Amino acid sequence: MLDILVVGGGYVGLAAAVAVKQSAPHLKIEILEAAPGHVWEKDERASAIIAAATRMLRVLNVWDEIAPEAQPINRMIVTDSRTSDPVRPVFLTFDGAAEEGLPFAHMIPNVAMVRALRGACERLGIPIRHGLSATGFTTTSTSTTVALSDGTTVETRLLVACDGVRSKLRDMAGIKTVTWDYGQSGIVTTVAHARPHDGVAEEHFLPSGPFAILPLTGNRSSLVWTERTADADRLVASDDLVFEAELQRRFGHKLGEISVVGGRKAFPLGLTLSRAFVAPRLALAGDAAHGIHPISGQGLNLGFKDVAALAETIVEADRLGLDIGALNVLERYQSWRRFDTFRMGVTTDVLNRLFSNDVTPIRVARDFGLGLVERMPGLKSYLIGQAAGISGEDRPKLLAGEAI
Repeated sequence: MLDILVVGGGYVGLAAAVAVKQSAPHLKIEILEAAPGHVWEKDERASAIIAAATRMLRVLNVWDEIAPEAQPINRMIVTDSRTSDPVRPVFLTFDGAAEEGLPFAHMIPNVAMVRALRGACERLGIPIRHGLSATGFTTTSTSTTVALSDGTTVETRLLVACDGVRSKLRDMAGIKTVTWDYGQSGIVTTVAHARPHDGVAEEHFLPSGPFAILPLTGNRSSLVWTERTADADRLVASDDLVFEAELQRRFGHKLGEISVVGGRKAFPLGLTLSRAFVAPRLALAGDAAHGIHPISGQGLNLGFKDVAALAETIVEADRLGLDIGALNVLERYQSWRRFDTFRMGVTTDVLNRLFSNDVTPIRVARDFGLGLVERMPGLKSYLIGQAAGISGEDRPKLLAGEAI
């Protein structure tokens, strides 16, 4: 019998398995991943990783492998304008340092992050079973038996669902969600530009939604371009000339001539918040527990916060001789994470609704608010600390850079 079966071999599932196994090597852990073994190598996207998550990756002994491909975000600027406006006034700027010598975020290619975490799994002896999915499970007072897509079963003390925003395990457990669709899609692509970005990230609030330019190593940037779903589908399906022309209108000319150097895909945007994060012998983590708008760049970071809290809950319960799959043990993890997740979900929802429109009174009010924050350095420092995950007393140890 396994101690923990993690379903989902993405960043959150891999990190959860590594975090627990590193601190409790006697626990028997396996990862179940429905996708074939090398699919992750084709992921051209990049993710913003906040300072607290960087600390966790250091403790998990994977940061040194990731670091050469990580681009620090040295500064962030926020504008609010229409696409047709000849000038985009900057209403808000953030210095990129969360504290001395620590940028508040890095941009990391997803491939680099998965490669490092998979390597850690191999070193720690955590098997990853590819091409298999969970088709059902039954739970008793002492274990859960999971039915697999190849007709076999596996028994485990704890089942950790990291199987995405459309989590089948969450649905099988009967856990309800709060869900709605924004009618928007996020176009993700990578561009090369003539001039260096100097580590500056830009968030342009346009009437159709935010347009984020996020620096990568070299003269490259990752884009998260929000449009109404019908427009996004049309743009992704258009030829290169049309796509790059529309892109340049939004990107501007500050970094010189640009060219698309990666694929382009559109992902539908919505809000999904699980009403519960746990059930008997089941814990949800990452997108299985919450899916939010990318306006704040916090989606994956919420998942890493889940990892830190869940790993600490499991390891400390095991050290005390408690049953790691018992509901009263898992409820500590839920109480640790549910409020923070709900707060971030509400925040991103309000921000998206506030900035994804062209209503003049609302535009005037929000620009006044941005300008007010710009003139309050104390508030800006607080917001940076919150965004970087380094503020607050009740942080899991991994997010503070400490071993469990």
